[in-house]
Amino acid sequence: MTAAASPRPLRPRALRPGDLVVIAALSGPLSAGYEPHVARTVAVFERMGFRVRRAPLLEVGRRHWWSAAAPAEIAAELNGLLRDPEVRAIVASDGGQTALGYLDLIDVEAIRADPKPILGYSDISLLHLVLHARTGLVGFHADMAVPGFGGHWRSAPAARQAELERLYGALLTSTEAIGALPTSPGWECWRPGRAEGRLIGGVINRIVLAQATPFALPLERFDGAVLFWEEMGGHASYVWSYLQVMRHSGILDRIAGMVVGVPREIAGLEPGASPTLREIVLDVLGDRDIPVLGNVDIGHAGPNLPMPVGVRVGLDAQRRTLALLEPAVGREPGP
Repeated sequence: MTAAASPRPLRPRALRPGDLVVIAALSGPLSAGYEPHVARTVAVFERMGFRVRRAPLLEVGRRHWWSAAAPAEIAAELNGLLRDPEVRAIVASDGGQTALGYLDLIDVEAIRADPKPILGYSDISLLHLVLHARTGLVGFHADMAVPGFGGHWRSAPAARQAELERLYGALLTSTEAIGALPTSPGWECWRPGRAEGRLIGGVINRIVLAQATPFALPLERFDGAVLFWEEMGGHASYVWSYLQVMRHSGILDRIAGMVVGVPREIAGLEPGASPTLREIVLDVLGDRDIPVLGNVDIGHAGPNLPMPVGVRVGLDAQRRTLALLEPAVGREPGP
């Protein structure tokens, strides 16, 4: 299957050596225990050849309830970064529970005028989906400071760290398609087949929440798409329910393929438990004959493979391959 026509993605300008990358608190607060993660994230991007600084709200001990600051404060800081021509990329410090509070406060005209990569997963999924819906911005569902670049990367073998660093560097700087993403032995074919389409996805609960806002992706944007998702926490039955919501909304009837991340800390999915995540997915898909690649390392379970929202990919579930067929950045901002 191939994707139907859809608006062209809005690609940021490719980063250059010496460009400024800012680490920002876009959702949850920074605890003292995670301060070393931020320092290690700075080191990762400096090794890639970029300058790095921290945004003011990224300060140990600063918090408003469960957030780094009130939603309006976070939006104001984010908008300042979006408007600042010196800032070329924004890396989220962590996920959390805040993005829903400022989706309506983001300066989308600044994004259209000067699109920049925003990196992160978890709660940051909302930003990727909503900003892609509103502007076409390519969203970088990818690692962030906590616990990604600063935690999960450190626990990976040295060879894997080097591989990821090269991959992320190419993703941010190359105007050529990256091609096949590095695979892992744990990838599983849950339903064979091949598909090409634009990547759409994120944390599954955030996909469902985004579609409940006025900034939802129009259903036709799922036509021929490769839907990717992952989840952390909650119960296996919640995942089944989120998939049922996407079935009822018509999303599952429109997509060309599916990529499922490694689940983390989901009650009912312990080893030996029934049903398995594969059984849950196939139960809801029913007789929809689309390829499904499972257990892919995206999201909360460990070092992330980047999944650029809006970029065209090739999926071969039986061969257990996923390839980026287009660059995520361009020579100049725009399509």
